[in-house]
Amino acid sequence: MKYKRREISNFQTQACFDQFICNNCGYLVVPEGAGSSHRNHCSQCLSSKHVDHLPGDRASKCSGIMEAIGVWVRKNGEWAIIHRCSRCGHISANRIAADDNPIKLMSLALQPLARPPFPLNDLGHLEGGVQHE
Repeated sequence: MKYKRREISNFQTQACFDQFICNNCGYLVVPEGAGSSHRNHCSQCLSSKHVDHLPGDRASKCSGIMEAIGVWVRKNGEWAIIHRCSRCGHISANRIAADDNPIKLMSLALQPLARPPFPLNDLGHLEGGVQHE
């Protein structure tokens, strides 16, 4: 779905140094330490709030909790958190911040290995290896 830009929000053109209380875990999130001029998710639980259609536009009326569901690595090697709105299902990506919880980030990155889409004991069979009983 494409969204039309009606007015450019201040957060699309200017830095946002607001602090906020995370709607998911209650942590007080401050901009200091983020390494960025746009703090858009909780540094502890990595959740966000669905307020944008396009980054910084504040055009969404949903306000659902954006749950961190994964990470991906951009072409330049920078990590981004993949968020899905618990209310409407909207999916977006936000770059990680310098002070993000490293244990939560690694947990997201390792989820596909911890819960593969097939039984791990089938790996030997798939590669033509020896099956153990």
